[in-house]
Amino acid sequence: MATSTSVFLSFSLCLLLLCHSSRAQRGLGQQGTGESCERRLGFVSQCRFEKLSALELTRRVPSEAGYTEYFDQFNEQLQCVGVALSRHTIQPRGLLLPSFSSAPPRRWSMVDAGRGIIGTVIPGCPETFQSFQQTEQQWEQVAGGCQRFRDEHQKIHYFREGDIIALPAGVAYWSYNNGEVAVVAITTFDTSSNANQLDYQHREFLLAGRERLVEQGSQVEVRMQQIKGNNLLSGFELDPLAEALGVDRELMRKIQNLDDRRGEIVRVASGLQVLQSSWTREQEVPQPERELPQECQEGRGCQSNVLEVYCTMKITQSIGDPRLADYYNPRAGRITTLNSQKLPILRFVQMSAVRGLLRPNAIRSPHWNVNAHSIVYALRGYCRVQVVGHRGRTVFDGELRQGQLLVVPQYFAMMFQAQRESFEWVSIKTNDNAVVNHFVGKTSALRGMPVEVLMNSYCISREEALQLKFNRGNELAVFTSKIEREAIRAPV
Repeated sequence: MATSTSVFLSFSLCLLLLCHSSRAQRGLGQQGTGESCERRLGFVSQCRFEKLSALELTRRVPSEAGYTEYFDQFNEQLQCVGVALSRHTIQPRGLLLPSFSSAPPRRWSMVDAGRGIIGTVIPGCPETFQSFQQTEQQWEQVAGGCQRFRDEHQKIHYFREGDIIALPAGVAYWSYNNGEVAVVAITTFDTSSNANQLDYQHREFLLAGRERLVEQGSQVEVRMQQIKGNNLLSGFELDPLAEALGVDRELMRKIQNLDDRRGEIVRVASGLQVLQSSWTREQEVPQPERELPQECQEGRGCQSNVLEVYCTMKITQSIGDPRLADYYNPRAGRITTLNSQKLPILRFVQMSAVRGLLRPNAIRSPHWNVNAHSIVYALRGYCRVQVVGHRGRTVFDGELRQGQLLVVPQYFAMMFQAQRESFEWVSIKTNDNAVVNHFVGKTSALRGMPVEVLMNSYCISREEALQLKFNRGNELAVFTSKIEREAIRAPV
């Protein structure tokens, strides 16, 4: 009982600290980035923004039922914004073995293809999956004629293409592909988070299996081999570990299994049998969920029921469903945002995302991030991207193609234009409630200025200033191209 109480108190203290620090994350501009700026001071002297470049995946690690690919986390641009990224491909009936990371509380995945389930183990939360689908097979007879559950575990979540999966601090997790096509998920780790007190390097701690190392000889490979290898249990001495786990030596040898060559994604031949709730229509549409108590949100201290709310929070939310778009132009495309107002657990993860689709030749209007860096990942197609930095210097002007990554620092202005085919992308923002300011369109910077200010600022006439302000009408974020507009106006 003392141990259980200790765990609960420790976890509650962690929640109090997180709740207290979250106040700074909900404001606008600098009020929403105080903690972010403080975390990233160590990167300031390392950031050189004279030139940006599109990044490619540099390393692939194969497993029995899939593979994991990595962007070079030692790249200067990724180190500057304090993130690392990888991409998992899990084949049908593939199980991504349990692990945890040095990067939470800022870790999440965007599911680009497939569907499956993910299980999390949150410290202090009960094993609530006990009574779902109660059948005779789930009970067993024990001494004295009593019955007990054959298994129990923490909550299991469904995910599918277009979903964001957010994981809070200190969470061990596993994932399984229960669909018929491969699951592809892009995962972002915030190595600069205060939760990562080691250094600015991402580390993955395996609880089972081992990474299948590939001898490539590159500098990236050599550095990564120093980070990953066997699981944690294989590093302990056999006898004391067997005693600690309450099992015999033979079972302990199987658990440590230093000869396991399957990698970190293994195949479950007969399919994974776990307690889980059925997928219902209600799960396809966002549902309201319990909020954290107001005193916790405002930093006045969390009550005892916070642990219950935290344990039952949703960790998945669709960002690919067209019905959820925040900006929609039938001729230009759509943009969907996901922040802590839509998915409350992002207050702990402190990240948000934008997913967009541009139709051929359409434009993502010029804009900048007020309180976050942006990591742009191309999902499909290609587009021309321009990024302009301090004193009007162009730091990137080129194409961003499927599978490439572009880091756009805070305040730097960017603009996309699709080419002959549609372009889809996702932008990961390093703030749970990222704010974007547009140059033109409804509610934009230029639209909000008086005509006289524009006239004198740009040495233009009143008529020209009115055109600058109102030519895009009520459009915002995604615009049709000149070619598309002329085609619409042309007589039939």
